[in-house]
Amino acid sequence: MSSRVLSLAAESAEIASETSSTLKAFGVLEVLVRAGRAVTLSELMQATELPKPTLHRTLALFEEAGFLAREPGGRAYIIGERLSRFALDVLRSDGAAAERRTILRRVVSEITETCNLAVLKKGAVIYLDRIEAPWPLRLHIAEGGDSLPPHCCASGKLLLAHLAAPERQRLLGLMPLQRFTERTITDRAVLESELDRIVNVGYAVDNEEYVLGVACVAVPVRNRHGDVIASIAVQGATARLPLMRAIEFVPRLRAAAAEIGSTFG
Repeated sequence: MSSRVLSLAAESAEIASETSSTLKAFGVLEVLVRAGRAVTLSELMQATELPKPTLHRTLALFEEAGFLAREPGGRAYIIGERLSRFALDVLRSDGAAAERRTILRRVVSEITETCNLAVLKKGAVIYLDRIEAPWPLRLHIAEGGDSLPPHCCASGKLLLAHLAAPERQRLLGLMPLQRFTERTITDRAVLESELDRIVNVGYAVDNEEYVLGVACVAVPVRNRHGDVIASIAVQGATARLPLMRAIEFVPRLRAAAAEIGSTFG
């Protein structure tokens, strides 16, 4: 066998080894994302089957890059800010994002009120998309901009309501229930009761709880497995859109949520 052939074979083996190592490293991030909670080193070792020294190096690299972080005390790992931003950017720019935007535009054109698509990330509500109705009076929140506190907006309460019980309790325990208006729910027991009601009726409302004079109604968006992954909501000035009128749009929102849900895996 010629030296040229041997060199190519060695180069191919090296590339294959690097590719395998890269995929295994990304496997660590997959475990964290799928777990939906803090994951310990021993759990990561078991799930990835990586040798401890290799896993330590991988975790250190991702932590330095901001893709993951350690919980206080350093005993478990969680998704980092950079990975969260990356995930949102993927959702906003994937091929299905244009389809979701088309669905939102259709709803807005039919009901002539602002609609948005939102998710819950790290205990905050973040818009994936938002279509404004052509009215002069609007609540301006930039898409991808400042996050919203979930306890006082319809989408936030809806997404909190559909979390697994342990995660819901954890977030409620950490969440400062800041008062924004006289209607903001700041009592945890009252909020928990409201979340249970939301699960039962299938939609959530914001009755001027975040901004006086603004009402909102949200319904869940489910993926093909039935998991609640986002919310679609209608929002408007109460002078034009009283809460009871907004609730009348729930069937239309549910139809749009079913369409949008089919675009997620």
